[in-house]
Amino acid sequence: MNANVYQHFRNEERPLIDTVSDWVEQVQMQYAPYLTDFLDPRQAYIAETLIRQESELKFLFYGGYEAAERVRCLIYPDYYQPTTDEFDIQLFEIHYPVKFATLGHGRVLGTLLGTGVKREYFGDIISDGENWQVFVAKEVASYVQLQVDKIGKIAVRLEERPYTAILRPLDAWTSEKTTVSSLRLDTIISSVYNISRQRSKQLIESGKIKVNWTEETRPDFLLDLLDIVSVRGFGRIQIQDVEGMTKKEKIRLSLGVLRK
Repeated sequence: MNANVYQHFRNEERPLIDTVSDWVEQVQMQYAPYLTDFLDPRQAYIAETLIRQESELKFLFYGGYEAAERVRCLIYPDYYQPTTDEFDIQLFEIHYPVKFATLGHGRVLGTLLGTGVKREYFGDIISDGENWQVFVAKEVASYVQLQVDKIGKIAVRLEERPYTAILRPLDAWTSEKTTVSSLRLDTIISSVYNISRQRSKQLIESGKIKVNWTEETRPDFLLDLLDIVSVRGFGRIQIQDVEGMTKKEKIRLSLGVLRK
């Protein structure tokens, strides 16, 4: 991969850059489409940036429904006409004793990962406040369905559902704008949730923050476009756009915010 490409991204994102490069090369060599695993928004942004450099290739993202956060990418030659069926995504509804038990996103995800299947094979986990559904790559769907019969001590059953039965997620992201002195992780959290920088640092250093689903313990970690920050007990933040600088040299941001 050209070093000029690396300089636009974080050092830890280099393996993904190399992987996307391999995907592109495979499509170019075989002149046939390639389907990725599920990508988070930051990964999808990197993939899109790199694929766009190859003018003869096209791509499409899909995660099982229009507003999906985690998506698979189909990279294909310009002659190809893709359909959503080719994304190989299975929707499961989690049946459990609703009157006697409560599920949560973390518990559901922990159980799914407990099957030994990588996170990359799972898409969004959504809920309407009572019912829960999960999107799974078809390659592992049957295995996951057989393995998952309990979440904690709660007996559950995964039932295949058609896309027409997708829940309306309860989570409501709001669009917000703010100005910050920097894109440091502690600065963004402090600004969005109106807490002190010291409190923000404590949350980060105590392991209560994830950036793109990976624990981040560095308060000075610099966020970038389409990063998603999960703040335990507070909600989530997505950097949707960096809109430039104010006259006082502050950064204008457009954010998606989910408040608990």
